Amino acid sequence: MKKMSNWEELQWRGLIKDVAGEGIEDKINNESITFYWGTDPTADSLHIGHYSSLVTAKRLMKMGHKPILLCGGATGRIGDPRPTAEREIMSIETLEQNIKGISKQIDKLFEGKAQLVNNYDWFKGYEYLDFLRDIGKYINVNYMLAKDIIDRRLETGITYAEFSYMLIQGYDFLNMYRNMNCIMQVEGSDQWGNITTGIDLIRKIEGKEAYGFTMPLILDAQGNKFGKSEGNALWLDIDKTSSYELYQYLINTDDKMVEHYLKVFTFLTPEEIMDVVKQHEEAPHLRIAQKTLAKCIISDIHGEEEYNKAVKISEALFSGNLEGLSVKEIMVGMKMVPSIKLPQEAKLIDLLVDNEICTSRREAREMLSSGAITINNQKYSDENQVIDKSLAIEGKVLVIRKGKKKQYLGIYE
Repeated sequence: MKKMSNWEELQWRGLIKDVAGEGIEDKINNESITFYWGTDPTADSLHIGHYSSLVTAKRLMKMGHKPILLCGGATGRIGDPRPTAEREIMSIETLEQNIKGISKQIDKLFEGKAQLVNNYDWFKGYEYLDFLRDIGKYINVNYMLAKDIIDRRLETGITYAEFSYMLIQGYDFLNMYRNMNCIMQVEGSDQWGNITTGIDLIRKIEGKEAYGFTMPLILDAQGNKFGKSEGNALWLDIDKTSSYELYQYLINTDDKMVEHYLKVFTFLTPEEIMDVVKQHEEAPHLRIAQKTLAKCIISDIHGEEEYNKAVKISEALFSGNLEGLSVKEIMVGMKMVPSIKLPQEAKLIDLLVDNEICTSRREAREMLSSGAITINNQKYSDENQVIDKSLAIEGKVLVIRKGKKKQYLGIYE
């Protein structure tokens, strides 16, 4: 494969949607420039959707550019306009707690090599009238109304606070241009209007050129946002979304999407990606591309040890061989499996019927006689077998399997 320039590689990976600023390609290809990416602290953790943008920022850093990563302590007090309704205002205490959590995640992802900033630091002493005089006079209301996100809200209504968000974020860019030599902003496609507002302020006030580009929204095969599962986000906080859960999501990536995700989410070279894709096409049942994707993402977010742990749990639960798994690992791997509270001791048939694992004693006997009931991967056939803590892993849990697919997690308190 022919050696690509930095810009050509970004395009090959599908990371360029909208572009602002003449000469941006030359800047990215031949210079070392300072750029920024920002997010508002809407939760105490980022999710995998944020990661799709952060990994592009990290890629730019690896190309030799200098990242500033902004957490919006000021903009977060207002909330970026959503397409449908106003965001709920958070308490200042929650906002500050969220900033701490997010900043810690970003710093870890960038291995301490990125500059972290909070836009509240330059807004907290800025008088309202001074802001209107210094900044507001340069942006025409008609210009703001024409922005897509504002236009979509006019019919249902938009508050003045939300309407002002664009101006505030635009000033972020101007301030960092002045004080941090930041000349480019990189965001998801929903931030295009805010990026161009900042560029316009820099042009009108400083008489200088600034740059920006947006990345396309990353979707799954069904057209849903990447990382959304039954309405739940995949969080970067390992206590909210375990490495095992992340592994399960990624290993089940649709074949139609996996090449695209390898380009977007991994730091593999184009040659390495095409080699993985070739291996995958020759033996799709081995899921080589999905396993590679999972390894790259989980290792980058949580470290290679967590990736190995996720694989270990996955393989053990799939095979039914729980030997070597701790109770904590079992609980992580079986988070979505129905759980039952176990009595201190009970006959096996009573345990199966009382907890609705089997619908009747007759069904329970049929299951037992056919070898379809296993506890911690051991088959049981005696309906009068006493089940107690002595059979439990670490004296705490039993993994009860009925047939090939139905599993239950029995827990001793």
